[in-house]
Amino acid sequence: MSSTTAQGQLVTTDFPRSPRPEAPTEPQIHEFVGMWVTEDGRIRHDLLPNGRYDEARGNRESAYQGRYHVTGYIIQYWDDTGFYADGRFRDGVLYHGGYIFYREE
Repeated sequence: MSSTTAQGQLVTTDFPRSPRPEAPTEPQIHEFVGMWVTEDGRIRHDLLPNGRYDEARGNRESAYQGRYHVTGYIIQYWDDTGFYADGRFRDGVLYHGGYIFYREE
């Protein structure tokens, strides 16, 4: 089950709860692997090819870590504390959690 917000951003509601942190990750082979940053550089998501991500916030490196999975243009995040979020890639931009991320050059 999915719905669309007033801003037209896809909001997903039908994904499973977070897997246990020790669960194995799945290798990710897609065009989105790499570093994604907000315009001000404050939040940085490093989408690793092993299915893990590492999020830095401001001066805090590895503020959040966990697993992710991309299906088409939808990304699902499950951090190691059990928090779940999702986002969408559109026209080379990542929309996630109210933020806009751009691929780091």
